[in-house]
Amino acid sequence: MPRHPLLAAPLAGLLAGLALCASVAPSRAVEVLTGTLKGIAETGTVRLGYRESSLPFSFADGAGRPAGYALDLCLEVVDDLAKELGRSDLKVRYEPVTSENRIEAVTSGRIDLECGSTTANAERRRVVAFSPVTYFSATKLLVKRGAPIGSYRDLAGRTVAVTAGTTNEAVLRALFARLKIPATIVTGQDHAQSFALVRDGKADALGLDDVLLYGLIAGAGQDGAAYTVLQDKLSFEPYGLMFRKDDPQFAGLVTATFQRLAESRELRWIYERWFLKRLPSGLRLNVPMSDELHTNFQVIGLQD
Repeated sequence: MPRHPLLAAPLAGLLAGLALCASVAPSRAVEVLTGTLKGIAETGTVRLGYRESSLPFSFADGAGRPAGYALDLCLEVVDDLAKELGRSDLKVRYEPVTSENRIEAVTSGRIDLECGSTTANAERRRVVAFSPVTYFSATKLLVKRGAPIGSYRDLAGRTVAVTAGTTNEAVLRALFARLKIPATIVTGQDHAQSFALVRDGKADALGLDDVLLYGLIAGAGQDGAAYTVLQDKLSFEPYGLMFRKDDPQFAGLVTATFQRLAESRELRWIYERWFLKRLPSGLRLNVPMSDELHTNFQVIGLQD
C-alpha cells in the first residue's frame, strides 16, 4: 500500500521539507518542527508511558517487558515518526505510569505518548489531547462468585475497591451519593493492588472498566474462576492514546497513523491479537469488537 498522506497539510509540508534538507543542514531542518516532534528529532528518543497491570491494553509481561494493545498502537506511531523524521535510529524509552500520575507525566514532558487504558473525557481534554478512540468500555463491578451481591444496589454497608486516579472512583462516589448508598470506598495504587483487596477479603467488590476486570480474571489463571463481573453498566468510557495538548504537528501524525492502520485493516488485526487470540498467559479474553468501536474505525477508513 502506498505511504499514507498526513491529515494536516502544513505538517506534511514541514516534514517533506525536513526530508529534503536534512542531508544539507540537519540542525536547521529540526528548526522547522515544533513541540513533541522537535523534541524527538533533537534527542532521537520517543518516551512511551505504559501501565504495569492494565491487561490487555498495557502491562508488564512475564519477562517484565511492556506489552499490550495500546503499546502496539503506540509503536505504530513510533514507526511513522521514524519514517517521517528520517531517523532509522529512533529509540524508544518506556516509562511506567499509574492512574494517578499519567496525566502529569504527559503535561510535564516526562513522556511523549501514554499507552494505556485512559478515558478520553471532556475534563481531561482541557489539559491533554487524545488519539482517535481505541476502545469503548464501561464501569462495572467484580465480586467473588457466591457473594450476596447481584447489583450495585446491594452494596449498602459494604466496601468497594477502586484504583486511585480513575474515572471509576468518581463514578462510584457520585452514584453512592445520589442514591444514598452507604458504601465505603477504598483505593489501590494500581489495578493489581485493587484486585488484591477483593482477593484478600478487604473489599467486597472492585469497580473498574469491564475489559480491565476481564483482564484481571484472565491474568489470575485458574483462580480467576472464583470471580464474576456484574452486568450493571455504571458509565461509558471511550479510551484513547494520550499526548500533550496544543501540539498540532504531533496530533496530525497520530491521526494519520490511525488512518493508515484502518485503511490497511491492521487496526482490526491488532485488536484481534489482544482480544480474540491467546494472550501471553495462554488464556483468551474472547471480547469481539463492539458495534460502537467498529463504527468509529469505519469513520477513519476501516473497510469490511
